[in-house]
Amino acid sequence: MKTMTVGEFKTRFAEVLEQVKSGVGFAVTYGRKKEIVGYFLPESQVSKPKRKLGLLEGKAKAIFKPDFKMTEEDLIG
Repeated sequence: MKTMTVGEFKTRFAEVLEQVKSGVGFAVTYGRKKEIVGYFLPESQVSKPKRKLGLLEGKAKAIFKPDFKMTEEDLIG
């Protein structure tokens, strides 16, 4: 992963974008202390959290009988 300031990032954005497409990630820094304020990463390096069922996860379940039928109209309506 490469590091660059916000100013460099703005100036070289097109070049950075091409490098990100090829798999290189960037940390963007800001201020005198050059603290990292964000990351610009390829899609492959982003961890996506599992989608939760919601508030009832682990507390409820749905069971459909084998003879359950639903038409497309029921689904949309």
